[in-house]
Amino acid sequence: MNRRKFLKIIGGMAAGAGAIGTFRFLAPGEAEALIKSSNIRWAFLVDTYKCVGCGMCVKACKLENGIPYDAPVTRTWVERYVILKDGDVLADTPKGARDGFTSPVTEGRQVNPADIDKAFFVPKLCNQCDKPPCVQVCPVGATYRTAQGIVLVDRTWCIGCGYCIMACPYGVRFFHPVYHTAEKCTFCYHRINHGMTTACVQACPFDARKIGNLKDPNDPVTKVIMTERVAVLKDEYGTKPQVYYIGLDRNVR
Repeated sequence: MNRRKFLKIIGGMAAGAGAIGTFRFLAPGEAEALIKSSNIRWAFLVDTYKCVGCGMCVKACKLENGIPYDAPVTRTWVERYVILKDGDVLADTPKGARDGFTSPVTEGRQVNPADIDKAFFVPKLCNQCDKPPCVQVCPVGATYRTAQGIVLVDRTWCIGCGYCIMACPYGVRFFHPVYHTAEKCTFCYHRINHGMTTACVQACPFDARKIGNLKDPNDPVTKVIMTERVAVLKDEYGTKPQVYYIGLDRNVR
């Protein structure tokens, strides 16, 4: 019996036992205490007014994080919204917008420009929630939070059960096509921990994406979040997402 099959059998018991070898589940509130004691809490800022749907962020993310270029999954993507004058809302994201939006056809419909009330682009990625449901449902602790509030996935522990994928209300998780473990955006944790910015922020030619430290009152991102009108996705779920949007339209799903 290999390790993954073994973990599938004992995964449920692990939550009650609290430890398997060197692995240990965090006690209730322990992750929150670590985050509170840290001087860093990463947050993301997206300006929908500046996004043009070019797809450069998606390309950079795939290349940086080892997601097969032609695979129909990606850690971040961009959605195009077309609001018609009759009230219809059309949305699409061909290949996650990896190649931008080169066709006027949206959701299979050829839209007459005269019928459009407005159109815009919305980048999406993991929200690095303060109350992440994905962490709660993982039976083996493969999904966990760092002291800076970033939710990560340990591939060596992930058993591919898919609970976290189903629990995420934002649809940001998927199975890695090569490793067959849960996958998602990590805010390029391996980069920001070394003083670099994320691959998508670096690649955006229009400054539509930014990352900052909420615990630094002088951080430009923090200043915007604290002083300007920003919004989050699906606030009603109570997950307290840490991706903030400027100009988020009420039609965004």
